[in-house]
Amino acid sequence: MELKKIFSFREQDDEALPFMDHLGDLRLMIIRMALTLVVAMVGAFFFRGMLATIVQRPLIAVDPVRVDSLQSLGVADSMTISLELSFYAGLIISFPILLIFLAQFLFPALKPTERKILLPVAAFGMALFITGILFAYFVVLPGTLDFFFKDAKSMHWTPTWTVREYYSFTTQFLIAFGVAFEMPMVVLALVKIGLLNAEKLRKARSVAIITIFTVAAFITPSPDLVTYLLMGGPMVVLYEFCIILAKWVQPSILVADE
Repeated sequence: MELKKIFSFREQDDEALPFMDHLGDLRLMIIRMALTLVVAMVGAFFFRGMLATIVQRPLIAVDPVRVDSLQSLGVADSMTISLELSFYAGLIISFPILLIFLAQFLFPALKPTERKILLPVAAFGMALFITGILFAYFVVLPGTLDFFFKDAKSMHWTPTWTVREYYSFTTQFLIAFGVAFEMPMVVLALVKIGLLNAEKLRKARSVAIITIFTVAAFITPSPDLVTYLLMGGPMVVLYEFCIILAKWVQPSILVADE
């Protein structure tokens, strides 16, 4: 199969496509995503030293000495961790392209005017994703690492972390925040297909806020109020933003339907 065919956008027809054609589109989307991710991952692998340094900086910000205490217990740790870092870096780099492929598959009936907004929407989703990662990296992660270090000390244990555990925890922590900040994109999709609207979000505001802070209470690693608010506060702000976003999206959908 030629690469040109794989990465070409399918023309939109007014008639409904047969089921097997949808399966073909799904297969093409998976191939496109896989190839894009592999290329980005291979490119990121050549900068594995830089990636390792970046991931270590939150620990250095807390205490530069602690980085020297990281232990490598596996023979192939340098390679397996490099591959893991390359995967996450490749995922971040290729994220906007993956969003475009996904959007093109989920909304095959988009009109020409609607298809033009795919790129801005992908850029918006990427901006949210990066914002979540940067917020966790600079604001939440250093305090989290410091808490776990001191908590181990309070239990009269020696906090000797392995390289594998540190990098796995840090990368997954950052990606989790990036995904959490994609809430507006999920709301946009649900509003688009008619399952949500601004009124429903507004009525569920109190329940949503309670749920957000309840979840934050369980996943916040530090018992202090500041860390607790740093975990739940941004999600409440994003929820309010989702209500505004739903208001903005609804009228255009209603007009298009009429």
